[in-house]
Parts: sequence; structure tokens; C-alpha cells
Amino acid sequence: MTPMTSPTPTVGFDLDMTLIDSRPGIHACYAELSARTGTYIDADLVVTRLGPPLETEMANWFPADRITAMTTLYREIYPAYAVGGTLAMPGAREAVAAVRAAGGRAIVVTAKWEPNAKLHLEHLGIDADAVIGDLWAERKATALREHGASVYVGDHVGDVRGARGADALSVTVPTGPCGAGELREAGADVVLADLTEFPAWFSGYLAASRA
Repeated sequence: MTPMTSPTPTVGFDLDMTLIDSRPGIHACYAELSARTGTYIDADLVVTRLGPPLETEMANWFPADRITAMTTLYREIYPAYAVGGTLAMPGAREAVAAVRAAGGRAIVVTAKWEPNAKLHLEHLGIDADAVIGDLWAERKATALREHGASVYVGDHVGDVRGARGADALSVTVPTGPCGAGELREAGADVVLADLTEFPAWFSGYLAASRA
């Protein structure tokens, strides 16, 4: 891992199941999509595997020639059905605040469509210095490098791959579809129980980096 040399570190955060519990809202959105299209969608199953791009999930329910149209429709109805029902994960606001209180920048790098990602953060009052959407797994490394992130926090093995691709420290929380053992096996440098542990960990990380 590249050592942190900047006095104002940049920390990247994933969104779904890292900063926000989007399961209730996404469940409602898929239920509405099912009702509008007459296509059976197991929304209970969908919310157990959040993380990969929307198109990946759509391919489980629609033929290839309908995925683009269904993705567009989903994104159109998303604000009305998904944003209000989404909750902040325990410790999410405090984790972002800890970075900013230390003089750092907190950015969000997510596979979610960027306009909807911003709506979630605004609705929940989570202040990020930048929001970069439409990036999954290794592709997240591009944004992390561009913003000089030394740490990336996520809940999925894809987030670990994104952090490694950017030479950033991979900090994970098993609050999404991937358990602690799976995250460690994927190469996570740190596994926290949840984001409530992040401020204390980050304080120690800063002290060690500046020693």
C-alpha cells in the first residue's frame, strides 16, 4: 500500500450497504418496476446481492434487448420509490465527519447512477466532497486515483478490487452481501464490524501515518 503523505487525506466510501441501507427503497422500486412491466421480479432476492451494476441485476429478469429500456425506466422511477425509504447505515455520518474533521476529503465512489446517488446523500444529510457514480469494482480505481484517495471503504469484494487497483488501503465492513471472511480472502487490509468503528480506526491510521 502507498503510504499517506498528504496532510489532508482523501478517503473514498462506497454507497449501498456501506453508507446507506438502500434495501427498503430498492425493494420498493423493483416492486413498482414489476407492476409496471408485468414481469416477475423477486425483490427480496434482489436486495440480498446489491453492489454490482444495475444492468447486471436487470439481466436476471429481462431479455438482453430490454435491459437498456428497463434500466432507464428504473432510474426514472427511482427518486419517487427508493430515496425516501433509504436509511443511513449506523456510523455513516460520523465516519464521513471524522474524515472532514481531520482536514481530509470524503468522497463517494459508487456503481449507482450518479444523480440518484446524490439524491440519497442530500436526503440523508451526508456531506461528501465529491460523488462519482457509474463505477464498479476495478473501474472505481480510476476515480480513487484521480482524487488521490489513500483509503477506500466498502462492503463488497468488488470494492476491495477497486481499492487495490488504486493502491489505496482497503477498509471493509461486512454490512452488505459479503461476510468478513470473504472480504479478508479477497485481500481487504482492514475489516471493521461496521462504520461505528471507523472514527477510532481512522484516528489511529492518521497517527501512524504521521509518525
